[in-house]
Formats: sequence, structure tokens, C-alpha cells
Amino acid sequence: MTQNRDSHRAQEARPRLMRPEGARRSEVAPIELFFDLVYVFAIIQVSHTLLANLTWLGVLQVAVLFGAVWWAWNYSAWAMNWLDPHSGLVRVLNALLMLAALGMSLGLPHAFAEDGLLFASCYVAAQVGRPAFTALALRGHVLAKNYTNLLAWSATAGVLFIVGAFLDPGPRLAVWLVALLVDMAAPRLQFRFPGLGSAPMHTWPTDPEHLAERNRGVFVIALGESILIMGFTLSELDPIPARAVAAALLGFTGLFVLWWAYFALAGPDTRASRGKAGTGALRSAFAYAHALMVAGAIVVAVSIELRISHAESTPALVLTSVGGPLIYLAGNILFLRSRTGSVARARYLAAAALVVVGAAGLAVGHVLPSLAIGLATVAIMGTLAVVTQLTARRTPAMTAE
Repeated sequence: MTQNRDSHRAQEARPRLMRPEGARRSEVAPIELFFDLVYVFAIIQVSHTLLANLTWLGVLQVAVLFGAVWWAWNYSAWAMNWLDPHSGLVRVLNALLMLAALGMSLGLPHAFAEDGLLFASCYVAAQVGRPAFTALALRGHVLAKNYTNLLAWSATAGVLFIVGAFLDPGPRLAVWLVALLVDMAAPRLQFRFPGLGSAPMHTWPTDPEHLAERNRGVFVIALGESILIMGFTLSELDPIPARAVAAALLGFTGLFVLWWAYFALAGPDTRASRGKAGTGALRSAFAYAHALMVAGAIVVAVSIELRISHAESTPALVLTSVGGPLIYLAGNILFLRSRTGSVARARYLAAAALVVVGAAGLAVGHVLPSLAIGLATVAIMGTLAVVTQLTARRTPAMTAE
């Protein structure tokens, strides 16, 4: 009887807008799926902006813009770990965050020109509005205090983003880079802020399966964007040459083996939602590692478009062809280290092979067709996918810690 009264009191103390306990907690709700659709457009904008700015300065600019787009999505996915997706107020919050993401996407191609304020203001609106709402919605729970700390960090970064929007492109890049580093460093520093103390990661009760499902979804969105680019590029050719068809088939095969390598490791029946379940491990596996994997998929999309439209192996084509899988592998290795502590030797070997292919392509690429570099990278990633599949079958299921 006493236990029942204590349970009833705990339920009464639970914030009204917090996700219910039980089977529904891990649910990826329709509003979350709807929210993620905005990021189809955002990822297309990132890849097109990179394709139009294939210089070292352009790559750095796009990296900062992608980092902001990713961090806005990442914090939204984490917030929905705790907010009840069936609440009307939470649905309105998601709608407003979708509008902010749409504004960021529209401003992204010219964020270092005339649309800097549009991009920065939409990012800051999302990053400040979300924690402010969540701190109020979860008041009475430890997460309200945690989100107050997060709000302080995001507001600090937000000031820098707004200031940077009024500067010339060079200083804007420097200020935005600092602002993004401030925002992304907050979890690593336990959200410690003067006058507020810290919000250690163990005080953020997290649902691993929910985060795994959200991150799987956004990775698939990044791969799907590559297929859209491939289709649009082919549709603009009249007639479509046989070389472009071969490049498209090779590109599709590359996307399939990238998907295979990911889901052989991180599918619902393997290890994405198992292993180390501490919030610190989940932070590295999803907030940081998946940023690299999604970025790698975007660079792969750019390499596919270059290969369809160019017969020769230019330095840009070589670097994107091997750079995309390398960035993906860096995230994959971080994911494994975070969730399982494994060394991931097969991924290190694949990365080394890609570096060799890249070096050879830069040295003699001018005498090689663009398809040759693509074939080499697909062969490496395809081998990795098969090895991952076989290894996953032999690995016993892991228990959460």
C-alpha cells in the first residue's frame, strides 16, 4: 500500500509535458518524423552549397554551416527524449523549430553573403527557444535545471552568431566557428556555467533506443538526398550518355554499400541501441559520431554528382570520392568506441586503403577515368560491409551497462 502511494506521488510530481513511462517512451512519434522531413531540404542545401564552393575556404564555410544545421537537429532530437510528442504545446514547439530549420536552409547558400542574418537568427531562435521552453515545461524535474544551463550556453553562442552576421565574410567565418565550438563544447564541459554550476551527463536520463532510431532516420535521409541529386543530375542531361549511366549505377552501388556497412553495425537487431547506455557514451555516439557519418554521406553525394558530370578525375573528384567514406569511417570508429569500446580494426584498414587510393588518384588521376576512383572506393566499402555483416552475426548480443 505504501509503495502504491509512493508511486502515485512520483506520477503526480512528473511534469505534465514529459514523456510517459513505459512502452511509449521509445516511440518515434509522427511529429518527429514530420520534423525530420525539413532536413531533407537542409541536407540538399548543404550538398549543393559544397558543390558550388569546392575550395578549401568553401569547404570550411560549409563545414561550419553543416555543424550549425546538425547541432540544431541534434538538440531537437534529444529534447524529444523527454517531451511528450502527443502534447499540443510540444507539437507547436516542433512546428516552430521546423520553421527555424527551413529559414536556416533558405539562408544557407548565401550565409556568408547577404543571407547571414537570416541563417544566424533562425539558428539562434531554435537554440534559445527550445531550452527555454523545455526548462519551463519540465519545471520541478532535474532536467529543468539542466536545460537552464544549456540555455545559458546556447544564448552565449547565439550572441556570437548574431554579431558574426554583421561582419565581412572572413571575420564572420572566424566568429561563427568560435560560436559553434562554444555550443558544441557545452556537453563535453558538463554544461558548467558561472553562477549556475554544472549539469553532469548522469543527470540526463536518456532513452538509447529513441536516440538510435532518430539518428538512423537522419542517416537514411542523408543517403536519400544522394539519390535525389543523382536523379536530378541525370534528368538534366539530354541525351544521357552511357558514361553518366555507368556513373549513376556506380553511385547507387556506393550508397547501398554505405547503407549496408551502417545497418550491419547499427541496425535495430544489432548494436545501435545496446552497449554502453550512459548518457556520456550516448552523447559521443549520437551527437558527435553521427554528425561525422551524416557529413560523410553528404560528401559522397557531391562525389556522385561530380562523377556523373565529369569524365576526368579532377582533384576535387578524387578528394570527395575518398573524403566522404573517410569522414563516415571516422564517425563509425567514434561510434564503436563510444558504445562498445571496440578497436574497429576493419575500419582502420578500410581508411588506410582509402588514403592509398586518394594519394594514387591525386598522383596519376589525370590519366584515369573518374569511374576508376569510384570503383576503388566502392570495392573498399563493399568489402567492409561484408566483413561487418559477418562479424555482427558472430558477435553475441551486448547488455546495457
